[in-house]
Amino acid sequence: MPKPISHRHRPITEDDRVFIRRLIAEHPGLSRRSLSAKLCEEWNWVQPNGSLRDMVCRGMMLMLHREGLIELPAVRFVPRNPIVERSAPSLVDMDQTALHTSLAALGALEIRQVRRTPEEALFNSLLQQHHYLGCTQPVGERLKYVVYARARPIAWLAWSPAPRHLGSRNRFIRWGRKARLANIRLLAHNTRFLILPWVRVPHLASHLLGRGARRLSADWQLLYGHPTYQGGAVLHRTRPRRAAPGQGAGPSLARVGPPMQMCDAVAANIAPEFATVVGNCLPHGRRSVVETLEHFPEAGRHVIEVLAKVCERDGAELPAQTLGRTRSVPAPGRRAS
Repeated sequence: MPKPISHRHRPITEDDRVFIRRLIAEHPGLSRRSLSAKLCEEWNWVQPNGSLRDMVCRGMMLMLHREGLIELPAVRFVPRNPIVERSAPSLVDMDQTALHTSLAALGALEIRQVRRTPEEALFNSLLQQHHYLGCTQPVGERLKYVVYARARPIAWLAWSPAPRHLGSRNRFIRWGRKARLANIRLLAHNTRFLILPWVRVPHLASHLLGRGARRLSADWQLLYGHPTYQGGAVLHRTRPRRAAPGQGAGPSLARVGPPMQMCDAVAANIAPEFATVVGNCLPHGRRSVVETLEHFPEAGRHVIEVLAKVCERDGAELPAQTLGRTRSVPAPGRRAS
């Protein structure tokens, strides 16, 4: 029996392959990009906001071509890869006068969603200058926020799709494979949070995370056509505290029991003297490998195969006594409690 074929969890049947071959034969003048858009239209393969899934479709067609199951037309044009060749954001000068005050005295705060607006350049520039991880290009849907106080930008927050394979999270909320596939798109992950170094306002970080999380679902719905129900960062049982300049998340964990910590794989984020359940953001690295696979096929395939084994291990269930308090993601149309 032939091995079942799927791409991004979409089964590809023999009838599908026959349809793709016929589509290519009927449109010999179309490029690979145009063929993928045409196939998405024929299959009504769209994102929740109505946009075609043409990039996913191109990856599927390229996979079938490499397996010898279809024959794509020759490559006509190799576009510039924006991930590999992306230039650093331009520097922006701004008022760096010290702002040391209380949250109450700071006054009204304005939180602007700047994704796909002219202010996104300001977001990228100051994140590059002042965040220890710099400004990188996330993959997939994402929102970016700039916080203003007294007509000055003081903080930045970025949210991206949650990692698809994160064993510690899946075990914590008792997600099996089917539940994860059905609900993962409803989760968001706080990938960047920056308060400018000259701003010293106690409790500001907790206040901004709370306000940002409350509006996140509505903003996601507005831009991408579907809501989010839960946002992830470092999960504490007390309010999070902003780390001092140059420090990672570790010092913030001293006052709590072992939390589940999701962070970038940077040593400064891990406190060796405290017990934590750590989930590094490896899947986002895998997505970058997928984006550049056509340019580095051998090395990229090796990385993806190794990560597949890791993800398979992460997906295995642990005994019930090792799991934390049950969490769940509500079905679409219901509010999170």
